[in-house]
Amino acid sequence: MSDPDRTDPRPLTGEPLALDLLNTRWVRGTGTQDLLDGTDGLAVWLDANGLGGRFPADTATLRHTLRARDALLAAVEGDASGQGAEAVDAVLAHGRIRATLTADGPGERPEFDDASWGPAWLAARDYLRLLNAAPDRIRACAHEACTLHFFDTSRNGTRRWCSMASCGNRAKASRHYARTKDA
Repeated sequence: MSDPDRTDPRPLTGEPLALDLLNTRWVRGTGTQDLLDGTDGLAVWLDANGLGGRFPADTATLRHTLRARDALLAAVEGDASGQGAEAVDAVLAHGRIRATLTADGPGERPEFDDASWGPAWLAARDYLRLLNAAPDRIRACAHEACTLHFFDTSRNGTRRWCSMASCGNRAKASRHYARTKDA
């Protein structure tokens, strides 16, 4: 069970599910942090994405979610061999969309081979949604030391940083330092 008092320590949250899963690994100081280093972190991630009540934060769910994260990272980074797409497809093979008719009209409901695949499958499915919406808006932060990803929702589509307050300011400060040092 997740602890309701536990906070999400990640520097960037609120991205679409697929990118939020990628952002469970980030750089802080000189080391890499990983929210999904155990089932407690998985519970935090599930709760942050409204999945805590639907899926258990157990070792099987963690294993499948990590597999989806690796597959999504390979796909987002443009794995030239096509292994990223194959890995995402392998995750998607564990679920499907079932068409339904509800009191409100037509609907869809995801179904899974095993509930422990649910969060992984939903993240992979969300990646397909992002690709359909605007594949060129799926971005990695432009700061060389940052590993975070975001979906660019800016009007002109030119966002470069995961956060202007952190990575954007660090890049600007580095450029300013280089200019003044040379002068």
